Amino acid sequence: MDRTFVMVKPDGVARGLTGHIVSRFEEKGFKLAAAKLMQLDRMVAEEHYDHLRSKVFFDELVDFITSGPVFAMVLEGKDAVKNARSLIGATNPSDALPGTIRGDYAIDVASNIIHGSDSEDNAEREINLYFH
Repeated sequence: MDRTFVMVKPDGVARGLTGHIVSRFEEKGFKLAAAKLMQLDRMVAEEHYDHLRSKVFFDELVDFITSGPVFAMVLEGKDAVKNARSLIGATNPSDALPGTIRGDYAIDVASNIIHGSDSEDNAEREINLYFH
């Protein structure tokens, strides 16, 4: 079984969407292998977004992801990274198709409900960061 990392961001948790989102993955055939509700500290958030450190919006990302609790998950399934990202939808909700999580729930690119690993290497890195 392949694994991926998915996180419901503070806006999704605050809106009470965590259960709906977990159900969407389970209905798609993913197995929830690990999960926890947590408040990220700045150090973990900066490590999570390290690949974007040079971007002007880096501090905004870190501030947002630490603004409230997140729900971190390890999901297992066939082609987990690819299939999870397909279910999540495009980063910008205005580009996300209806039926995807972002297409159905996200408001804007800054509040786009959910994070999903974009590669197998990043999935392993993120799983190790959150479930060490």
